[in-house]
Amino acid sequence: MASKVFINLPVTDVERSKAFYTSLGWTLNPAFSDEKAGSLEVSDSIYLMILSHEHYRQFTDKQIADTSATSAVINALSVDDPEEVDAFLDRALAAGAVEGKPQDYGFMRTRTFSDPDGHAWEVFWMDPIASSGDWEAVQEKYPQAPPVPS
Repeated sequence: MASKVFINLPVTDVERSKAFYTSLGWTLNPAFSDEKAGSLEVSDSIYLMILSHEHYRQFTDKQIADTSATSAVINALSVDDPEEVDAFLDRALAAGAVEGKPQDYGFMRTRTFSDPDGHAWEVFWMDPIASSGDWEAVQEKYPQAPPVPS
C-alpha cells in the first residue's frame, strides 16, 4: 500500500504557482525547487510538485491539458472540521483562486476552487458517522441527507 501521495501539476508560471500554494499554508521545499519546479508539502503524506510545461513534458508524451478550459481531475483534501473548509477556501480566494460550486449535505461540506492554471481542488469535511457507512445513522442525525445510496 502506498504511504505517500505526490501530485504533479504542469503550470504556466512556476513562481506564480509557488506564491499561490504557499499562500494556502503549504511549505515549499527548496531542496527540490528551482525555476522549473516547486515541491510543496501539503501534509506529512501529501506532496505537490508544480512543474513548468517544459519540465513536465519530460515525464509524458501526451499533450498537456488546458485546465483553464477542460477538467482533468479534482484533487480532494479532507479537513478536520467544517469551519476549516471555509477558512481554507478564504485563503485560496485571497491568493487568486476561482471558486467553484459549494455543496453542503450536513454530514459533508465541500468547497471547490481552481488555481491560477485552472487545476481543480476540493476541500471537504465529512462527519465520521458518514464515512463509517451507517447510512441510517447519517439520516437520523442529518434528516436532509439524500436517500440511502444503492
